[in-house]
Amino acid sequence: MARQKAVLVIGGGVIGVCSAYYLVREGWAVTLVEKGDVGAGSSYGNAGLIVPSHSVPLAAPGVLLKALKWMLDPESPFYIKPRLDWALLAWLWRFGAACTLPRLRRAMPILRDLSYASLALYRELAALGELDFGFRQDGVLAVFRTEKGYEEAVHESHLLAEAGLSAKLLDGEAARALEPSLRRDVIGAVLFPDDAHLVPDAFVAGLARVGERLGVRIRTATEVLGFGFDGNRIVTVETTRGNFEPDVVILAAGAWVPRLAELLRVAVPIQPAKGYSVTCERPADGPRIPLLLGEAKVAVTPMGDRLRFAGTLELAGLDLSINRRRVAAMMRAARQYVARTDDLPVVEVWRGLRPCTPDGLPIIGRSKRWENLILATGHAMIGVSLGPITGKLVAQLASNQEPIIDVGALVPDRFS
Repeated sequence: MARQKAVLVIGGGVIGVCSAYYLVREGWAVTLVEKGDVGAGSSYGNAGLIVPSHSVPLAAPGVLLKALKWMLDPESPFYIKPRLDWALLAWLWRFGAACTLPRLRRAMPILRDLSYASLALYRELAALGELDFGFRQDGVLAVFRTEKGYEEAVHESHLLAEAGLSAKLLDGEAARALEPSLRRDVIGAVLFPDDAHLVPDAFVAGLARVGERLGVRIRTATEVLGFGFDGNRIVTVETTRGNFEPDVVILAAGAWVPRLAELLRVAVPIQPAKGYSVTCERPADGPRIPLLLGEAKVAVTPMGDRLRFAGTLELAGLDLSINRRRVAAMMRAARQYVARTDDLPVVEVWRGLRPCTPDGLPIIGRSKRWENLILATGHAMIGVSLGPITGKLVAQLASNQEPIIDVGALVPDRFS
């Protein structure tokens, strides 16, 4: 009888847990290691949105110029902490090169296909009787207070329509009819009916439990220290809780991938982007559907009896400190769009680091340097949105199957 092949997944966030789930479904002997707790990183307190509408990558025309203008304002939606960091400077150079219309038009169909495939997998997972994670497909409403902001949204909706994505333009009155909690200041909105939302920590923890019942071994408080090699293969993964000798290694550690990749002598140009969320008790007359507060770049997501405000993008390195000024600015901005959000009882203030690539596309694929290494990272603000499809693709790549989506544009070595 042939030995069951072993795979080690490094990282216990949404990408790692989804990879472990689909790998065990393919018959692998799966072990997942996580230096903290499962789902404790950026998979925990995010906005919980599943967003085909976010098929415009972060690297879009005009974004770098805006970021540089905002650089001196620590309360801005996109903040770059001034510092001499050669990796950051190299990343910004590549990011600027990717912020062109031709690059955007090439990236959008890729993100679109990933998003819709992931949404279909979410529907399948929500249908499992053993998994409840608050999945709802109510759409997402992007709302705007200024003519300039709304005009930019209309332009983006035309790009999305060209790529086959649904978007409906609404004036202020129609937006308030759909979502009565909006203030009178809102002058227009764009409804994305295909979008959905969930409770992210419930999803990651729940899928991890399902994976364990199927045979996944989860080892928390287990930090990777190094690797052993034989030729062009990884033969040993050394951790704080012993060594592992897998046939295949999946590197899905989010913003910490570059540090681990250094041990593998593999360059991965990812910058950690800090985001914040504030979870409050949800008022009876609070938002019923998820909102994107356009100019403020803040998401508002109803999650049962909770209401979560999430946003900001801060390039400050592997820094997990909480900048209370940025949190206050985010909540102050939210009150300009949504009525009766003053003095809501706060349940939790959270921050996390999202892994951002310079071209705005995730990294999913085999390493050229190590034949048994697969990377799955770089999902920026849409890691939850693309979790299931990434896990499915990882399982197919590990099993030498034809991926259901072409990952040629997502390979790790595209930056070398």
